[in-house]
Amino acid sequence: MGASTLSLLPGLPRLVLANVDEGLFELTAAPQELSLVSDDGPLSPLWTYNGGLPGPEIRIKRGERIRVNFSNQLEEPTSVHWHGIRIENSMDGVAGLTQQPVMPGESFAYDFVAPDAGTYWYHAHNRSWNQVARGLYGPLIIDEPEVPFDAEHDLTLMIDDWRLVGQGTLDVASIGELMDWSHAGRLGNYISVNGKLAQTLQLKANEPYRLRLINAANARVFEFDPNRFAAKVIGYDGQNLSEPTRLDYAPLLLGPAQRVDLLVTPTEDFALETFVEGRAYPITRFEVSGPRQTALPVPSLTPSALPEPDLANARRIRVEMQGGAMGGRVDMTFQGRPVTRQLMQDYGQMWAFNGVANLTDDPMFEVERGETVLIETINRTRWVHAMHVHGHHFRVLSRSGAEADDGQPWRDTFLIGAQQTTEIAFVADNPGKWLYHCHMLEHAAAGMNSWFQVG
Repeated sequence: MGASTLSLLPGLPRLVLANVDEGLFELTAAPQELSLVSDDGPLSPLWTYNGGLPGPEIRIKRGERIRVNFSNQLEEPTSVHWHGIRIENSMDGVAGLTQQPVMPGESFAYDFVAPDAGTYWYHAHNRSWNQVARGLYGPLIIDEPEVPFDAEHDLTLMIDDWRLVGQGTLDVASIGELMDWSHAGRLGNYISVNGKLAQTLQLKANEPYRLRLINAANARVFEFDPNRFAAKVIGYDGQNLSEPTRLDYAPLLLGPAQRVDLLVTPTEDFALETFVEGRAYPITRFEVSGPRQTALPVPSLTPSALPEPDLANARRIRVEMQGGAMGGRVDMTFQGRPVTRQLMQDYGQMWAFNGVANLTDDPMFEVERGETVLIETINRTRWVHAMHVHGHHFRVLSRSGAEADDGQPWRDTFLIGAQQTTEIAFVADNPGKWLYHCHMLEHAAAGMNSWFQVG
């Protein structure tokens, strides 16, 4: 599996503007055979947006309206979630909660304004454990009105892992295995960046680049060390930091659905490496060339003006995470019925929040618009989880009683370790029905999936 060389940009296609005056984009989900290992390698039966992996990069400026005409050419219902966007509830794309699923052969019009500049992504949100695993995702980049980095210096890297068999084809037969649902989720054995293995990108010496890393994997937590190539963090989960920050710890964990923006001004060749059991694996190499001796100035970024939580008057919510393999017996219900061993096998319900598996007719909690919410999540399981709040960004306040010492940046997804307790807080200023779920997609399907109502 030889490395492919790309010049300057990773080669992500962008959506063709269907109507310049109305800003209408066309997006289609359909089966597509593509090679995951090389340009001439064996073909895998993927599901993609507009025929590419990842889907086309949608790029607009902060405050602009985006209209997407989505068509479903799959053989099963689907929907599109615009991950991390503080979006109008009816456009959030959660099948069965904010909209009906888009049936095969049908279409749906998404129409929303992007309020914050940063790195986001879109992905299927019906049977996500199946559809995302087959390739239904793409980048959504919201630029500042005055774009700080030009296209040559702004690189989007969508990172995924794939379970391949034989000569390098997708292991479709294992999608949905209950072993994955009850354990760590579906983990692959090959890592891709922008749909390809072992890429090499060309950079210019002493010029600042923005690397937008997006974890599109079903369940894998990637480990990086930006200090190995003198990179600084400039944003998390679509929210800019006030200034570039050098991490004083390693590794940087990037859970499923999380994003991190890195600033790098290279002087020599380097590699983006992920660590597995302490061993470094390069997933993208950067070849640096050019005679420039003096570094160019670094563009500045402006953080979004999100409302700060009022902790003194916060509404406190307690969520206990239960179930999973090796978790001991847990009394829980699914659709109002006690979960028996047979029900586990028939419906795959193995995880619960506060003793309840998966969505119910009633919300987990209700709050008034503008109220501060403090969620204490207690992980009683033996596994790590990536918890995502729809429609809002939050600050992680503490982990297992210790105040979070990472600057408490705004996030929309947080990692919580086995037997750990994490407190987050946000202002519930976006009305509607919003999911709170694990973004290990198998865990969500198997019960770690609930919702709350903002009045």
